[in-house]
Amino acid sequence: MLRSVWDEPRPSDPPLRVWRDWALVGVLVPVAVLEGALRPELPWRAVAVAMTVGLVPTLLWRRTRPLLMLATAFVTTSLAPLLMGGVRPETYTMVFLLLVVYALFRWGSGREAATGLAIMLVAVGVSVAFYGLAPADAVAGFAVMFSAIALGLAVRYRARARMRELEQVKLLEREQLARDLHDTVAHHVSAMAIRAQAGLATAASQPEAATDALRVIAAEASRTLAEMRAMVRLLRRNEPAELSPGRQIADLRQLAGHARVGPSVDVELFGDLDGLPPSVGAAIFRIAQESVTNARRHARHATRIAIQVAADDTSVRLRVSDDGDTSSVRSISSPGYGLIGMIERAGLLGGTCEAGPNPDRGWTVTAVLPRAGTAT
Repeated sequence: MLRSVWDEPRPSDPPLRVWRDWALVGVLVPVAVLEGALRPELPWRAVAVAMTVGLVPTLLWRRTRPLLMLATAFVTTSLAPLLMGGVRPETYTMVFLLLVVYALFRWGSGREAATGLAIMLVAVGVSVAFYGLAPADAVAGFAVMFSAIALGLAVRYRARARMRELEQVKLLEREQLARDLHDTVAHHVSAMAIRAQAGLATAASQPEAATDALRVIAAEASRTLAEMRAMVRLLRRNEPAELSPGRQIADLRQLAGHARVGPSVDVELFGDLDGLPPSVGAAIFRIAQESVTNARRHARHATRIAIQVAADDTSVRLRVSDDGDTSSVRSISSPGYGLIGMIERAGLLGGTCEAGPNPDRGWTVTAVLPRAGTAT
């Protein structure tokens, strides 16, 4: 267990300085100055305020360099009494150092967290041994520090669990897409085998039938190769393939109609939708199906869901919108698993998928896929 903690890596992509960090620095500096002006009993007032203001910038690098910022803060506060006759510069504003402690255990590696914990324990021990820190105050300090540590570890664990859930959703969507492509290829191969057998059976009596069979086999082989290229790098569990083709754009009409409970669904198809690769047709259907499911589940007071599919020479565009209440709980910043799956499926085929509220009311999902169905 200790080795696993020691070898714990840093979380990937820690956020850099954001506007909230600058706002926090902009608030803490005048607050520290104001505290120094309003607390006449504060010992070594100018030094205490200067040290507090000097430590505020550690908040700007607390995520990218958590151990260095924590070491700077605690070493400075531990050595400062040597220059102040043994008096600790305790300003109320320095409570912001709890954010540095939190950041170390939220964004630091296992080695950094262990080293930082040792630095904090030594700093408290020095205060107790040399600066007359009362045991009760030391216990209270430990309680506050460990509260910040526990919060950082809890948020770190929850973020990791969320990341695993998102990766699982993406993996399942990749498997579903690979399954659709695999079944389509199996359908083409079975058609080629049937045509080849028919051509062999009629070659002696009807040579022209064998020629037609070869033409069909060549066309099916080209489609199969295109779908095989789309399967590259996609994952699929070892399950038996279905020899029937998957869902296509024409199947969207099955979603249309008036439901007993919930909004009605209208489907409109525009442009040349013939000859689309099966992977594109299946992706359009799955995204539309998921969008309709989300609208029926989350769009409050919605009466209509509109599905529009338009195709041109280069792309296929899907638009699913509803007229529900935009105040319903649907968010772009923390999308649900269904939306993540749609985005992943569209991205695998070289397209995009976006979702968001309409200007007046309702919610819209838009997906654009290349007509060729080129997968990444």
